[in-house]
Amino acid sequence: MTDKTYQPPKVWTWDKSSGGKFANINRPISGSTHDKELAIGEHPLQLHSLATPNGVKVTIMLEELLAKGVNGAEYDAFFVNIQEGEQFGSDFVAINPNSKIPALLDRSGGAPIRIFESGAILIYLAEKFGHFLPEEAPARAEVMSWLMWQMGSAPFLGGGFGHFYAYAPEKYEYPINRYAMEVKRQLDVLDKQLATKAFIAGDDYTIADIAIWPWYGALVLGKLYEAAEFLDVESYTHVLRWARQLNDREAVKRGVIVNRSWSAENRQLKNRHSSQDIDEVLAKS
Repeated sequence: MTDKTYQPPKVWTWDKSSGGKFANINRPISGSTHDKELAIGEHPLQLHSLATPNGVKVTIMLEELLAKGVNGAEYDAFFVNIQEGEQFGSDFVAINPNSKIPALLDRSGGAPIRIFESGAILIYLAEKFGHFLPEEAPARAEVMSWLMWQMGSAPFLGGGFGHFYAYAPEKYEYPINRYAMEVKRQLDVLDKQLATKAFIAGDDYTIADIAIWPWYGALVLGKLYEAAEFLDVESYTHVLRWARQLNDREAVKRGVIVNRSWSAENRQLKNRHSSQDIDEVLAKS
């Protein structure tokens, strides 16, 4: 990117840092770099995560289930410091061979079940507890379509736009324009859908909303990449209505705090082991 005369070699080799905020944890190989045991809490559901948009999806889902009185959704949430490479520890890699957060271990049955990828975790929890995913085929298909839309679209927002606009060591017009255009197209898709729907997939709040809000809801609310003005998010009135509606949900307010180690003191909680942990943080408001 820094050399306009750059010609890619016939075979790419990893011989220097890529630069940027996350350069120290980027590498072209998988697997663990060190042995490290993961902490084990008292609840069957063990979440190892960080309050990035993908991590927040799962903690919101769990808090929504608890708000419905699903006691089996009680969970321990352990903070994973990705800047320190904790996602490359042996026990974490055993749960997620892709070394990305979030990673969930369900110890409620005989043999522990590992679930990785945020969308897979949302589906697993929805099916396990019977909430936020319709059983009827047409409604279920709509929810699943929007969930997969998010999983396929967010890399353009995070890895594309977010990287070049907020994190890259130098700013260049071409990649910023390329990904800004795509993000605005995606916002337009959501805006047109929400113009006639209360929630993403229809009249009911589902895992589609839970998956999409931490990315696109946070973006239009000015909580992601400080890019709200740049992207003219005020023009997406239906997305804003929906984003604010979800932002006011008690479970969302609770979920965004978990595994968070930055921002104001009353907005962060590294490790969560009970509802009281969140209550104590919120009481500081």
